[in-house]
Amino acid sequence: MVNMTASARRDLAATLQEFGLERDRMRAALARRARVSQTDLDALEHLEAAGSLTQRELGDRLSLTSGAVTMLADRLEAAGLVRRRPHPADRRYVVLELSANAMQRAPAGLGAYHLAIADLVAGITAEHAEIIGSFLGAAAHAATRAADAMATES
Repeated sequence: MVNMTASARRDLAATLQEFGLERDRMRAALARRARVSQTDLDALEHLEAAGSLTQRELGDRLSLTSGAVTMLADRLEAAGLVRRRPHPADRRYVVLELSANAMQRAPAGLGAYHLAIADLVAGITAEHAEIIGSFLGAAAHAATRAADAMATES
């Protein structure tokens, strides 16, 4: 493996930051279009990725108190975007999952974005996919560690 120059490392870090900023901008437009708050959109994305989560798990991912996540769940359920159901293994917990309506209400631009990402991924060789996946996974893990550290500092 060839070592990167300092300039190439800075360029890569800047590109990753640019991607994050542009994705944030796209998500802000998506939230406006879907007529939901940024926190609501965050919750919907976590549920889309995980399939279902308990209210506590969702609250932990969003750094929300139990009261705030209950209000969030109430709001999303009233909007028809999520449904509550009993936890399959522990009836003390409630599980949240996306409703069929949530996927149908996704703004048209989101589908185009997902297709563009799928096209980009399709053009990557298996070797490069492994390297890129490892890098993005490590970057996500660094963000998780930073968020967790900031949450415990309060």
